[in-house]
Amino acid sequence: MKRISILGSTGSIGKNALRVIAANPNRFSVEYLTAGHNADLLIEQALNFQPKTIAIADKKQVAAVQQSLKPYHIEVLDGKQGINEIAAKQDVDLVLNAIVGSAGLEPSYHALQAGNDIALSNKESLVMAGELINRLLKEKNLKLYPVDSEHSAVWQCIAGEKPENIRRIILTGSGGPFRSYPVEQFDQITPAQALKHPTWSMGRKITIDSATLMNKGLEIIEAYWLFHLPPEQMDILIHPQSIIHSMVEFIDGSIKAQLGLPDMKLPIQYALSYPDRLPVSWENTDFASIGTLTFEAPDFAKFPSIQLAYDALKRGGTAPAILNVVNEWAVYAFLEHKIKFTDIPRFVEEALSTLPIKDIPKLADILKAEQAGREFVENKLLK
Repeated sequence: MKRISILGSTGSIGKNALRVIAANPNRFSVEYLTAGHNADLLIEQALNFQPKTIAIADKKQVAAVQQSLKPYHIEVLDGKQGINEIAAKQDVDLVLNAIVGSAGLEPSYHALQAGNDIALSNKESLVMAGELINRLLKEKNLKLYPVDSEHSAVWQCIAGEKPENIRRIILTGSGGPFRSYPVEQFDQITPAQALKHPTWSMGRKITIDSATLMNKGLEIIEAYWLFHLPPEQMDILIHPQSIIHSMVEFIDGSIKAQLGLPDMKLPIQYALSYPDRLPVSWENTDFASIGTLTFEAPDFAKFPSIQLAYDALKRGGTAPAILNVVNEWAVYAFLEHKIKFTDIPRFVEEALSTLPIKDIPKLADILKAEQAGREFVENKLLK
């Protein structure tokens, strides 16, 4: 029985993880859960899975959660401190960090400091603090299992291969809802349009990242810290059907690809069950009905976020953290109709050219860059 802690259990990844666990009750137990604001769903999950302790970030809702769970003797913590405390609990076999955005960085750090292996969906942890996270993994001899479908695919493709035999990684992406949309009309794109992803069902923030293709840029940075290849050996390929989740090309010219339906339960289950593979009850891939798989190069001019991410990775230091945070808060501003779709990469580019960048950052430096990035967006909104 593998004991699991889920940070961000009420989000898309967290809910799918609990579906995987519910389908395998003899393999997994839920020890801890955390959520941001969705108290009703957190209460429902706690009643269904009976964790020892839960935490909710929204302090205003903690009393209601405590009252609902009082008869069941489930401890309730609150705020960022409560989530970090759960991340550091040592009576688990694996911590799944499914928190969305930069808020997931500190829980990743605390989980690793406590000596916990991590299944990581929160790509921001590596984007913002890849060097720091890698240092902790090495010092404490811990494992990090990628949950993003693209990085899970690469992980599966390189299993048993020698690192020196890898020529390049090819991260695939659907191209989002605006792959064929006229760039002249990007200024008129609405949040409702941007939230209509053609193949994946995801949370709001990552869906907008998919529309701007910033998700591909963030994934390049994440892949750099996971697989330790230079940016020149990592490519992006648009694959609208989202069946091939990524590929690895080797020095002899052969290519491995990991394929499957666009369903996050697959990479989640692989990370939770590794090194085993478990049978599933959901839909299998039917290539005859899929018919055709197509590919095209990404349009860097149409989607400047990709190049911004490459540039931030090459600059290093706190540049990726600034990229991540400014993008995140610009996305939230766009969802609230405060800025245009095209303002998102424009804010990021301006921040990277004006905010100070710290080389070889410690956690405090990264958190300082996070605050500076958030204030940058707030100041832009006031103008």
